[in-house]
Amino acid sequence: MKRRWWDLLRGPLAAWRGHRSATAPAVERWIALDVETSGLDLRRDRLISIAAIGLKVDWPLRRISIIPADSFEAVLRQEQPSSTQNILLHGIGVERQRNASEPQHALEHFVRFAGHAPLLAFHAAFDQGMLVRSIREQLHQTLSNEWVDIEHLCAVTHEQVKARSLDEWMTHFDVTCLARHQASADAFAAAELMCRIWPRVIEQCDSWRQVRALAKHHRWVRR
Repeated sequence: MKRRWWDLLRGPLAAWRGHRSATAPAVERWIALDVETSGLDLRRDRLISIAAIGLKVDWPLRRISIIPADSFEAVLRQEQPSSTQNILLHGIGVERQRNASEPQHALEHFVRFAGHAPLLAFHAAFDQGMLVRSIREQLHQTLSNEWVDIEHLCAVTHEQVKARSLDEWMTHFDVTCLARHQASADAFAAAELMCRIWPRVIEQCDSWRQVRALAKHHRWVRR
């Protein structure tokens, strides 16, 4: 019988867990986030809004929980509001874009909110690229937090599911999002999706480092 790739990795991962650092925290704070932008060009488009929500990871109890009280949301002021088509997508209108928070202040608040917590997002490369560029331009500093792509974890823990988009994964797990393409709703949906796949994640991981390593195996999953 053909063995699945995670069956082949089960032994090495178990041995890796045995060498886990004794100083690793028992409870960690992770952050699921989402951004809305003026488009999909990481070099030229602008960051319009950020939303994030905290996740509490209790390793001894092997649990992950969404913490609604630990949340952040900001709309960044735009000198030139985004296109009508773009506004129809995320619902942040011209006046709200013009009268929103100063980008520097909003990003300063986000950096303080995030602290050193690991960051997770669905198709995280885009969110990471946009935030890193915006923080570098506005604050002249580097966003050094570690990242994991929730979609990669979905793929490696549910290899048989041929989903790719957030909508497809939400449908598979029966996750409801009240307002798609609004950063706060999408961030919460991403956090909930992380909770749905957690039972498979915790079978193979007992530290953030191992979660990151597991996500990297997505490149070996046939899609």
